[in-house]
Amino acid sequence: MTTAPERTADLYPTRGATEVSTPRLDSVVWSEPGTPGPVQPSELRDFDRDGFLAIDQLITPDEVAVYRAELDRLIGDPAIRADERSIIEPQTQDVRSVFEVHRISELFAGLVRDPRLVGRARQILGSDVYVHQSRINVKPGFGASGFYWHSDFETWHAEDGLPNMRTVSVSIALTENHDTNGGLMIMPGSHRTFLGCAGATPKDNYKKSLQMQDAGTPSDEALTEFASRHGIKLFTGKAGSATWFDCNCMHGSGDNITPFPRSNVFIVFNSVENTAVEPFAAPIRRPEFIGARDFTPVK
Repeated sequence: MTTAPERTADLYPTRGATEVSTPRLDSVVWSEPGTPGPVQPSELRDFDRDGFLAIDQLITPDEVAVYRAELDRLIGDPAIRADERSIIEPQTQDVRSVFEVHRISELFAGLVRDPRLVGRARQILGSDVYVHQSRINVKPGFGASGFYWHSDFETWHAEDGLPNMRTVSVSIALTENHDTNGGLMIMPGSHRTFLGCAGATPKDNYKKSLQMQDAGTPSDEALTEFASRHGIKLFTGKAGSATWFDCNCMHGSGDNITPFPRSNVFIVFNSVENTAVEPFAAPIRRPEFIGARDFTPVK
């Protein structure tokens, strides 16, 4: 007699009738104290406390020029624009994001394998890692829209089936981040509380949410309480700077109405011990170019 496979326990309920706050049940830094790596012990302590780590220069100016040229090549390629991995701004019809860039581009594939990136990810997550998601984000001047407040883990748990908070993201600036051109904002310490959002997940929700978030969006009341408790940190910096942040940080970015573009490459590393199962709060999985099902460790 065969039995049905055991269902993975849902530690972080979301997309129900009401919002629900759940204290974090997972570690933030998973490696043992003293584990060697590029992140210093004091930086790991700050990451554990705040949920993020800012680095003034992760890649050099020469490298920035190479990756920026590759970004421009990709968004200017008609075949890439027509690919389902490209997300188009509804108002301007400009390319907003291109997903799975580490598979589209050899240059970005090499960046993923760079010890400055994968070494930090392994040290924070305490294991080998694979790429759950990669993309380039483009915010040209004069009206590029922002990304509303959200926790990435809420979506990755609900729609991709990541069981635990053992995932870290890095955003590398390919243009200067001013305090006016729609930079990343994070609520420090918000990663310690999971906010389960209200409302069911529509089928193929990703087609809408990648342009304008709806399902998985916190209420105004919850965001006000989070911001009052944690405050808001805005990240600025030169091209080549980077921000590492925990998967459950409440974060977002504003519109860019300045003449100054803001573009970045965004890579999500997940532990090989936290591979995706079936979605916890969605009728179907998102496509693999958004939530990977290839769990091969980055070498």
